[in-house]
Amino acid sequence: MTRKITAEILRQLPPEKVKSVLDALGPKKTEELRHTWEFWARDNQLEPEGKDWRVWFINAGRGYGKTRSGVEWVRENAKRGVRRIAAIAATNSDIERVMVKGESGFLSVCWEGDKTYSGKLMGFPKYSPTKRSLIWWKNGIETGKKEDILTEVQFFSAEEPERLRGPQFELAWCDELAAWNKDIDTWAMLQFCMRLGKRPRIMVTTTPKPTKLVRQILKDKTTHVTTGSTFDNAANLAGTYLTAVKEQYEGTRMGRQELYAEVLEEAQGALWTTDMLDSCSVKQEDVPDLIRIVVALDPAVTSNAESDMTGIVVAGIDVNGVAYVLGDYTDRLSPQGWASKAIQLYHQFQADRIVAEVNQGGDMVRTTIHGEDESVSYRAVRASRGKYARAEPISALYERNLVKHVANPTDGSSLNELETQMRTWEPLGSIGSPDRLDALVWALTDLCLNGYAKPHLALVYSSSKGLSS
Repeated sequence: MTRKITAEILRQLPPEKVKSVLDALGPKKTEELRHTWEFWARDNQLEPEGKDWRVWFINAGRGYGKTRSGVEWVRENAKRGVRRIAAIAATNSDIERVMVKGESGFLSVCWEGDKTYSGKLMGFPKYSPTKRSLIWWKNGIETGKKEDILTEVQFFSAEEPERLRGPQFELAWCDELAAWNKDIDTWAMLQFCMRLGKRPRIMVTTTPKPTKLVRQILKDKTTHVTTGSTFDNAANLAGTYLTAVKEQYEGTRMGRQELYAEVLEEAQGALWTTDMLDSCSVKQEDVPDLIRIVVALDPAVTSNAESDMTGIVVAGIDVNGVAYVLGDYTDRLSPQGWASKAIQLYHQFQADRIVAEVNQGGDMVRTTIHGEDESVSYRAVRASRGKYARAEPISALYERNLVKHVANPTDGSSLNELETQMRTWEPLGSIGSPDRLDALVWALTDLCLNGYAKPHLALVYSSSKGLSS
């Protein structure tokens, strides 16, 4: 459809000219225009032309209008007559909070006057929170009869990939994919669902992170990538917001990612590279029997909105000396909260001990843990050297292929955030407290370096009987 007039064009006209244009349209056409996506959308928010793409990946900054683009794409395809569509959010709460009832969600965007491309009334869709579905009915009237369903959108979350077993779809919209916890499993399950119609397609809307799945999709030849920044949508965002985020984040790694949607790889001088982390990935089912498992804790001693996160990482080691990072459970927790979490993981993994850094908490850490469960094996560790000196020997283990990362932990504890921190931590000017990384270093130090992040030195001397130490 050729666009003769757009919101962008009207914004450039003087007020009196805009008024004359709208007056000429009349109330009915003006109301229709208010609900016409092609009038409001920027060119890079509209579906790409051509038939050679399978995934449309909108890789854009915060406030770009990604959610609105996803909702409108689904709505337009409902008008075309697509009958079965999947919509996948990062979490269960995001389904209603963002996709359905958000400011750019379906219930805010759709219109009772919506018609199919053939001119038949489809009206306002009906949302069922119990069935997690959104349905457009024939003539906009809910009858309960299957044959009267024009389009049904079924909602899922990346927290529960198994729910994608069974259903089948023509199209799917995946929102904030970079924030999906069980991203690999959810994406894999979705591919088996895309089996209806002549050309099943997927739309992804996300602010990027350099996760393995994001990089994999972006490199696929069947992916059409649309990029955009926060400032592309300046006309619809508060000026104070734009000024504040630009002043605070312009030129920073956070700004490059969150505002300008750059997929950042490793920082200059990082001890871990993308290739190194990609090569150490293994599936849960390939993890051998482990002879030792530890829960490592880098505790925060305060618990408020400005407190550091508490790093919690679980890792084990096999008989061949290969370590396996089993899960990252880092969170912002109170002392009682992180103690309870560490003890829960200790029992869940049948770990041998909890290893905790006590530089800030001192004896409070032991007291808090044993106050929850005095039976757990506990070892306090104290950082006597800088973070780089502690981390460098652990990086060397990765270079020797002695550490593996479980790509699909059974409980969904994704390692994406940990790996991002490993790649982006800069020893001489970093991004704040590397809580996840600290916990990882303590876990692998305990498992692989006999509790010490330094080589063992032995003096050797010669005598008539040979070499002795």
